[in-house]
Amino acid sequence: MAKSDYYGTLGVRRDASAEEIKKAYRRLARELHPDVNPDPETQERFKEITQAYEVLSDSGKRQMYDMGADPFASGGGAGAGGFGAGFPFSDIMDAFFGAAGGGGGRGPRSRARRGRNATIRVELDLRESGFGTTRELVVDTAVVCEVCTGSGAAAGTHPDTCDMCHGRGEVSQVTRSFLGQVMTSRPCPQCGGFGSIIRNPCQECSGDGRVRTRRTIKVRIPAGVEDGTHIQLAGEGEIGPGGGPPGDLFLEIVERPHEIFERRGDDLHCTVQIPMTAAALGTILTMETLDGAEELDIRPGTQSGQTIPLYGRGVQRLNESGRGDLLIHVNVETPARLDTEQEQLLKELARLRGEERPPGKFAPGQQSFFSRLRDAFNGR
Repeated sequence: MAKSDYYGTLGVRRDASAEEIKKAYRRLARELHPDVNPDPETQERFKEITQAYEVLSDSGKRQMYDMGADPFASGGGAGAGGFGAGFPFSDIMDAFFGAAGGGGGRGPRSRARRGRNATIRVELDLRESGFGTTRELVVDTAVVCEVCTGSGAAAGTHPDTCDMCHGRGEVSQVTRSFLGQVMTSRPCPQCGGFGSIIRNPCQECSGDGRVRTRRTIKVRIPAGVEDGTHIQLAGEGEIGPGGGPPGDLFLEIVERPHEIFERRGDDLHCTVQIPMTAAALGTILTMETLDGAEELDIRPGTQSGQTIPLYGRGVQRLNESGRGDLLIHVNVETPARLDTEQEQLLKELARLRGEERPPGKFAPGQQSFFSRLRDAFNGR
């Protein structure tokens, strides 16, 4: 039986999209529907376009048709060009790509499979993340069942060979198609593809080969980690089913906020607020850093917004030598309330400096952080 020209029946190109095929069918169906044209010839034509649309609108049937097979052709054998009843297209792919051709299938699956990875959150303060630390972590995980040593079978027993697939883990069948007789294989439905059946599962692990437990591990957190860093501990995750190899354990670092310092990469930032007089006359402050107490020299004439760097007082660089810096941003506090004596003193100072009616200095935009840092280095 000659293969029908379904593309010609609908009047579309062979590379027509699904939407184009749908539009062509709807247009022809409105013209040829038996309710509109009841004559026998038109009804036969309507059946043809319906059959063509049924094939071309289904991606699997269309693919078969493009390969030379007609799903509606009679016979179903190799010479007829059609598929036998219930023959899935995936079986043809198996025949081409060797999933089961000639009976040489995939073989039984192993019950031992790799375990899942696990992730736990580790909270650190700034000093711990900056300089590293050692932690003992309690992990809830799966370990090999000590009773069955991972086999899943009860003590004194062992898995039995599956009597359906005879230990192969798959079953084969022969189906007729337009390619002729094709042998295909599928995982054995009785043993699930393992080739064996555990008839007496271990009571301790219920046949899984592993049990859940809680264990403590000691881990070294390297210096320089920061919020969001992930540390991989290979082989410290869960044991796999059937006593399979363990997955990995990932530590997700959560850095707790510090009361004074804000971390930006390897550098630390903080703000110091000083009175106007200290900024004008200069002073020495004592501040606590991660390395202990440090003296901070506020030079006379320090401006609000100026940055004072303390080099090498930041955090350790991750996997590198050296440390970042501590950058101190100065905020000069202007008094909001003055008593009479203070007001008179400031007026006298303004008179002496010729600043009773200062003109002000205007500049475009706002000075950037790097400009202020440059001015700090230049002493301005």
